[in-house]
Amino acid sequence: MNRNDQQFMAQKIRTQYMEKESTELDELRALDAKVKRPANVFSYVFGSIGAIVMGAGMSLVMTDIGATVGVANPLVAGIIIGIIGLGMALVNYPIYKGILERRKKKYGAEIVALSDKLLNN
Repeated sequence: MNRNDQQFMAQKIRTQYMEKESTELDELRALDAKVKRPANVFSYVFGSIGAIVMGAGMSLVMTDIGATVGVANPLVAGIIIGIIGLGMALVNYPIYKGILERRKKKYGAEIVALSDKLLNN
């Protein structure tokens, strides 16, 4: 390893331990994440629950789990539970968009002002 490579590696390691200055771009990224994170978390959790509910309904219809659990007519119960899960999956995206739009309205002016400030410099 030559001298330049050693200096490069030393500088790279050194920057990991230095305090990082907070810039306006970091603040803009944090605001963007603050807008998108709640909508994403809700969408992932609600969509996963909807998929699990739909899968439970399919399991009742396609297997003998209903008889083991003690459901009198597993076909009807499975279809109803599956439709509920399917409905949850269908409304997930519109709910996500609604949450995201509300958050954009709430923080939009601040993000635009900060991005204008960055673009004009």
